[in-house]
Amino acid sequence: MPIDAAKALAAEPRSGEITWDRKDVLLYHLGLGAGVPATDPDELRYTLESRLHVLPSFATVAGNGSPGVISGLSMPGVDVDLARVLHGGQSLTLHRPIPVEGTATATGRIAAVYDKGKAAVLVMRTEVADADGPLWTNDAQIFVRGEGGWGGDRGPSTRLEPSAGEPDRTVEKTVREEQALLYRLCGDWNPLHADPEFAKVAGFDRPILHGLCTYGMTLKAVVDTLLGGDVTRVRSYTTRFAGVVYPGETLRIRMWRQEGAVRVAVSAVERGDAPVLADTVVEYS
Repeated sequence: MPIDAAKALAAEPRSGEITWDRKDVLLYHLGLGAGVPATDPDELRYTLESRLHVLPSFATVAGNGSPGVISGLSMPGVDVDLARVLHGGQSLTLHRPIPVEGTATATGRIAAVYDKGKAAVLVMRTEVADADGPLWTNDAQIFVRGEGGWGGDRGPSTRLEPSAGEPDRTVEKTVREEQALLYRLCGDWNPLHADPEFAKVAGFDRPILHGLCTYGMTLKAVVDTLLGGDVTRVRSYTTRFAGVVYPGETLRIRMWRQEGAVRVAVSAVERGDAPVLADTVVEYS
């Protein structure tokens, strides 16, 4: 079996230094579609270095290295075909606000391996700390088709009961035609998001948007709509990737406010509100 669960879990964590500066943060925000309208004061906090605030989901690309999905596939005990891999979900815990510029140590390991029958799920955990202490913890759930069935632990269920009633707020965000090409410059060079031939091999009609781009766009919508634009209020952010997004489509982002949390559901308008992000929760202070 290409995934050796015992070997993957027993492997020594990998640590390395990451650095980022305001240019990386600006590029990330632009990759999410920030800056429309370009002179809007609420957008300038994402696009102008003198007013810059860091959207917490920047943690998924900080250091411009491979995201958890890619780095997880290079760990001991894991040898799979990239075309059979999907990003199943993402969890982010913030220990304090992310600085505009920084140098930190990122330590990654396979935290769990689950047997879903027709697929395996790897949980790639990355913990990041600088000289002042922990900054954030990222968990990437890596879904590998055709690699389950060895009788291992199925893992916990991440499904939540649907939110009741009408959403408190609904916003729609357009994904630009070239958005995946721009977002790739943040560090995820998977050809699935740019190469039509590779996309066809992976089972898609055309290149798809990065799940983490949708993830970032959604968090920005929540922060701007329900948290007064204050990025420092975000404490954690969890989602399950329920479907793909194609560049050029419109995201419908529904939000339900709860005590200390926002429940979110995201769908693709042009495909009959096909689910894109599900079981999504933003916890805030």
